[in-house]
Amino acid sequence: MSPTSTRRELLPLSRGDRNENPPGIGLMALLREDLRTHDGDIFEQGFWAVSTHRLGNWRMGIRWKLLRAPFTLMYRCLYKWVEWTCGITLPYTTRLGRRVRIWHHSGMILHARSIGDDVHIRHNTTFGVARRDDNLAIPVIESGVDIGCGVCILGDVVVGHGSVIGANAVVLADVPPGSVAVGIPARVIRRSPGTSTGVE
Repeated sequence: MSPTSTRRELLPLSRGDRNENPPGIGLMALLREDLRTHDGDIFEQGFWAVSTHRLGNWRMGIRWKLLRAPFTLMYRCLYKWVEWTCGITLPYTTRLGRRVRIWHHSGMILHARSIGDDVHIRHNTTFGVARRDDNLAIPVIESGVDIGCGVCILGDVVVGHGSVIGANAVVLADVPPGSVAVGIPARVIRRSPGTSTGVE
């Protein structure tokens, strides 16, 4: 079995038919945590994007479509408002961990298979497909990753936990956990001892 098929088997794309907010914490507690993550500033555009994402998932926990309908309308309006006013596209089908910080705003397309806990993302960042003929090949961002300004992470790649991606890097291959990757295309310039080979 190829690495790609194994990864998709372990982490299928979200179908968007259920609440995939982090388990073990309610919506209001999650929103309070997200606000603290954004320095308690309710006017942070990153907080608006994350809270809209949380609402989009929470509503899918309402079983009856008729009862869910007003929340779906609210989510769709807020989603577009965040896109138009903040320049942040974060679909609710992207699995989003806890304490994710979106710094600044504008030019952000965050279409990933998943984004782990304690990830920091800066402006002009793109997560998405590398080629238009494979719309299922989108990245996994593991927990604790720190992403610089202007980064593109494209295709069916995994950015390992605790990695740092330098400003304006273009990541087209896996980045091992605990690595620092920079450049176009991105190359690992430092990695934690004992990690496997990834971007070279």
